[in-house]
Amino acid sequence: MLPQNLPPIQLLLVEDDESIAEPLCFGLQGEGFAVAHARTGKQGLELARSQKPDVVLLDVMLPEMDGFTVVRTLRAESSVPVLMLTARGQEMDRVMGLELGADDYLVKPFSFRELVARVRALLRRRELERGGSAGLSERLICGDLILDRTARRVTRRGRTIELTTREFDLLAALMERAGQAQARQELLDRVWGEEWIGDPRTLDVHIRWLREKIEDDPSAPQRIETVRGFGYRFAGQDD
Repeated sequence: MLPQNLPPIQLLLVEDDESIAEPLCFGLQGEGFAVAHARTGKQGLELARSQKPDVVLLDVMLPEMDGFTVVRTLRAESSVPVLMLTARGQEMDRVMGLELGADDYLVKPFSFRELVARVRALLRRRELERGGSAGLSERLICGDLILDRTARRVTRRGRTIELTTREFDLLAALMERAGQAQARQELLDRVWGEEWIGDPRTLDVHIRWLREKIEDDPSAPQRIETVRGFGYRFAGQDD
């Protein structure tokens, strides 16, 4: 249960199957969350905009607007964590959700305990994003790239680069250790949390997004280098 002296965490469940939605809402409320429920993709997008939840639990197969369209639209407007719930088990469907901006996914049927664990992992990341930079340098500078922790802003040659919350944290983790190779699992633990359970390929997806935003030529990256068989390395100023 969440501490009773804190305002409840707001969750938005977008699920059209009442046999799934009803017990999920009941169980999540029992865990101390406040839960809003939308039955269509269009309604879910409207509630996400008006209620600004802390986490969105999003089914893929929805009437009016499917989950892929919802998450694509949300990502253009918000960095709210999105956990996709889907009966689809094919790899391409999972990868598509991640590429469109979902933070994690669960394939039905899933256990309620695992769902709660994943929600709490997303929330821990959000708290670290909001207040976890104490004791760290407020600005990271590598050449013409400047990352400002306080403003949560990245600029290059004076131009602001728009990043999602996860992209920002991943870039910060890379820049903090510029010139050092970091293992894939180390980056996953630092950015997604040690208790995160999900597809490790989400790291590669986010790396690709970052390259598209900060590299002159994303197909031949000079800043975020791949260390084959190990992980990634952010090139330092002198490289």
